[in-house]
Amino acid sequence: MKPIFCIGETSQERKKVETQSVLMRQLTEGLSGIISLEKVVLAYEPVWAIGTGENAFPEQVEEANQIIRSWIGNFYDVETGDKVSILYGGSVNPENTVELIQTGGIDGFLIGGASLHVESFCSIVQQVDEKY
Repeated sequence: MKPIFCIGETSQERKKVETQSVLMRQLTEGLSGIISLEKVVLAYEPVWAIGTGENAFPEQVEEANQIIRSWIGNFYDVETGDKVSILYGGSVNPENTVELIQTGGIDGFLIGGASLHVESFCSIVQQVDEKY
């Protein structure tokens, strides 16, 4: 079993250019006392994108992934930072799947609303399958 640790900023925090400090604080507090990330999956899920239909731009997702991997590399070690699984969640849908797949550093998706609709979920799975 692998627990998934979700982190992400609010729209207000993003507008104030606080994404990096928010993610680093969440990582520091949430992983305090966790010796190994071998059985932990991380998920970047910006609060402002959850169920809103508002999508993060690939550059924003890539930026968050770099922040997370860098923090993990500094707090644990570079190898762990490179290997840790990072998912993206936040209004993932068939229309933005390919663009998000092409974003560096994503190891998978945390699919919410789209998983409630068989056609949408199947489309996402098929697109991931075609790219990997």
